[in-house]
Amino acid sequence: MTFSVCVREAYETPDGERHDRFGVAVTTRLPGVGTLCPFVSENGAVATQSLVNVSLGRDGIRYVDDGLAVDDALEALLNADDGASERQLHGVGAGSTFTFSGEDCEGWFGDLAGDHYTVAGNMLTGESVLQAAADAYAESAVHETTDETAGAGIGADPLAKRLLDALEAGHREGGDKREELSVQSAAVVVETTEDYEFTPPYNDLRVDASESPIDDLRETYALALAGYEDTLERYADAFESDSLEEAAE
Repeated sequence: MTFSVCVREAYETPDGERHDRFGVAVTTRLPGVGTLCPFVSENGAVATQSLVNVSLGRDGIRYVDDGLAVDDALEALLNADDGASERQLHGVGAGSTFTFSGEDCEGWFGDLAGDHYTVAGNMLTGESVLQAAADAYAESAVHETTDETAGAGIGADPLAKRLLDALEAGHREGGDKREELSVQSAAVVVETTEDYEFTPPYNDLRVDASESPIDDLRETYALALAGYEDTLERYADAFESDSLEEAAE
């Protein structure tokens, strides 16, 4: 698997409520990465890649949801994994981050961590891919500040959009070096402690098979955002009263 970004954003809404949100974005020169790599809850974000062991992501998030720190959870899982030397595993929790790249990963591989995000990749053109993705996210991060996100063009972009920007930045630096593999995929998943009348559909998007997955995921995101805003406008009264009888005809 190619490269991915895991992030945590602690933020305050304009009305003074504090929340956490977590997200993962990933892309690779293989199909179906969204079914294998990203695992997210309102308590943490984990990405499993290289020679993928899906249980590392699934169980990692389960342990974090049970109250374990992400670094303790993922390290314990790797210690019990006979194939750990071929794995990449990274993630963020409420109070810590974790990165691991096994010595037997293929091609150029590596990882890096900031205060509230991690990036990792393998089979890349070089380290600059990870740095570009990390820099793109860090420059737009909404962390320990007030988030005035309210849709396109107002305040910060939603996290899903900013994670796609990070993928694009890494891709422009060369991304996955396996140019002979034309069928690619990408995914973005975001979870938050914030309640919505209608859950934003752009927070869980995948392109499972495409020759231009990041571009296609951007287009899917834009359509999902537009549809979300149209839905809120049309059904605002119905959501407020919890009855479709209030919906506009």
